[in-house]
Amino acid sequence: MDDQWTRRVWPPAEDESAPSTQGPTRPYGAPGGSPRSSTPSAPSQWPTRPYREPDRNPEESLTGLYGAPVSERSRVDRPVWPSLGLESPEPEDDLPPSARRYRAPETPPRPMPRWLRRLLVGGLALVCSAAVIGAVVVTVLHRAESAPPTVIHDQIAGVAYTLPPEWREGVVAPVTGFTSVAAHGDSATVMARPGDRVDPPNLRSAVIDLSDLYTQLLLHGDKVEVLDDRAVTVGGRPGHTRAVRAEYTDVVNEPAFMRVTLLTRPDGGSTVLLGLAHPDRPQSRAEIEGLMWGAR
Repeated sequence: MDDQWTRRVWPPAEDESAPSTQGPTRPYGAPGGSPRSSTPSAPSQWPTRPYREPDRNPEESLTGLYGAPVSERSRVDRPVWPSLGLESPEPEDDLPPSARRYRAPETPPRPMPRWLRRLLVGGLALVCSAAVIGAVVVTVLHRAESAPPTVIHDQIAGVAYTLPPEWREGVVAPVTGFTSVAAHGDSATVMARPGDRVDPPNLRSAVIDLSDLYTQLLLHGDKVEVLDDRAVTVGGRPGHTRAVRAEYTDVVNEPAFMRVTLLTRPDGGSTVLLGLAHPDRPQSRAEIEGLMWGAR
């Protein structure tokens, strides 16, 4: 900085005299001087300051007085006023106050496609249904295996026989004279009753008469065919059996099967076992014969 700017201007120094009040004071010149003329004037007692053109860059004019230019100052200097701790360390973005306090909102997850939801629901329902059905089947089979077979004791007919699986004991026989009955739904039936005294040589003729009687009463077949006629021994008791098959000319009735077995008793009487199956099926035949051959 020029020394002329740093010199004391006001108040004047002690060795300086008061300025003259005559004449106006010219800028940057001696007070009281006359306008510029061609005639040189006497030297003034006040010092004059040379004229300086104004600075073109205002920042450069502050270099000498305030130090470094404003543009060169560090932007991270300590602020003039003390901080109250309310300033955000990061520049604020365009978020609501709740987001700045509780975090920015997260992008919601992408929804599951409708077809995938339906597929998952259908698969879950199928798995649950299969589990329930499997549990029911296992329970039924376990009960069927654990439950002892039913044994019918017919004291009047003098016979006892064990029922096959899914067979049930009936209350009243559908044919008069029979004292016990067992059935597998409406497809197969076995009945027992006491018979007259029969000598072993006459067992076959007695069975033929019984077979013809029940064929006419129960089957009413248009064509009757004899399938089996032979002597048997059941539970140590001699006897005779005869099986027939009845067919019908109409298209409504299916073929029917009937077996008659006559067994002797120790007291001299006899036991009549009658089995019927309608319609005629191999499984029904096997169940009827198994029941009769297991009698005792």
